[in-house]
Amino acid sequence: MEKIERRLFLHSLSAGVAGGLTGLISQALAADSRAIRQGIRRIDGEVSVNGTPAQEGTPIGPGDTISTGQNSDAIYVLGDNAFYQRAVSRVDFGSSSAATFLRVVTGGLLSVFGKGNRRLATSAATIGIRGTGCYIQAEERRTYFCLCYGAVVLQPENGQTVRYETKRHERPLWIENGATSPASAVNHTDAEIIMLEKFAGRRSPFPPSGGTY
Repeated sequence: MEKIERRLFLHSLSAGVAGGLTGLISQALAADSRAIRQGIRRIDGEVSVNGTPAQEGTPIGPGDTISTGQNSDAIYVLGDNAFYQRAVSRVDFGSSSAATFLRVVTGGLLSVFGKGNRRLATSAATIGIRGTGCYIQAEERRTYFCLCYGAVVLQPENGQTVRYETKRHERPLWIENGATSPASAVNHTDAEIIMLEKFAGRRSPFPPSGGTY
């Protein structure tokens, strides 16, 4: 199963770049990093903010809920953080800096974060990060979590705290019933992370080619 998951990851990398990520990365690289544009930067399909249909330029702020429909996705920026939200996903942002920064209620979210602590949540765990990139896929009773790079304090619901660091997708996990189990890197690519970091005005720690490894 692990080999199959890894093949899917490598396939998504090559397919994603060939299927349109090249243009998005070029757009991001051309952006002026001194003035990070906020809100929705790209939209495809049905995307709403607080139940209202969104478009490019729609602002995103604390307390907002972003939802995507079938075959839909969105890229957006909030502060010095950038996000790539997958189809059929819902993300709730906390209403204040003291609250959970965001909760992935369902679906997938690739994120890169600026300096400072962030508290993320799903039904299966709370996740404390700092200056990190990660991918979360939330299901009803379990969560897939890949710390793409950086450090994390992971607290499964009714489970033991797990602390670790990665440089490049070394320890993806499934979180379920208070425990973690090994997984493979799936459904996100280096190329997407490079793109998000540039939208956030930073250079990615990954090679510019966004190649496989």
